[in-house]
Amino acid sequence: MVDSLDPAARSAVMSRVRGKDTRPEMIVRKLVFAAGYRYRLHVRTLPGSPDLVFPSRRKVIFVHGCFWHRHENCSLARIPKSRVEFWTEKLNGNRARDERAFQALAQAGWEVLVLWECELRERQQLAQKLQSFLGPVGVARLSILNKNGVPDAETLATKTIAK
Repeated sequence: MVDSLDPAARSAVMSRVRGKDTRPEMIVRKLVFAAGYRYRLHVRTLPGSPDLVFPSRRKVIFVHGCFWHRHENCSLARIPKSRVEFWTEKLNGNRARDERAFQALAQAGWEVLVLWECELRERQQLAQKLQSFLGPVGVARLSILNKNGVPDAETLATKTIAK
């Protein structure tokens, strides 16, 4: 099937596709903040530049669009009918890159949660999933982290505090 837009129009449309601060990401950020959690955004020193980073908890959250990250068995993750080879290769590459980032984070001692665009419809379930992953709001782990957000082995000092 041929693209219905000319190259300039297609370029204009695609230039508006955002990599961060997307609507699904903003939903999660507002929910997490309202629940009392504090986080950092898009830490580029961590593999995959997670969307939300909780350094004191050693946890990260990725908010994935079902299409761009090929959410399995999701109706939002269909391959376009035009340029099937291009899209298959591109989207499979995205998934492979995600897996490499998840493995690197796990090896560095980070816990990873992936939230899918389609999961955001059920806010109550989403809130429960976030609470389960992040733990109690008033408890934080204090540790000495180097500039990459990884504990410095020589100066690691971990305590649990309650607000």
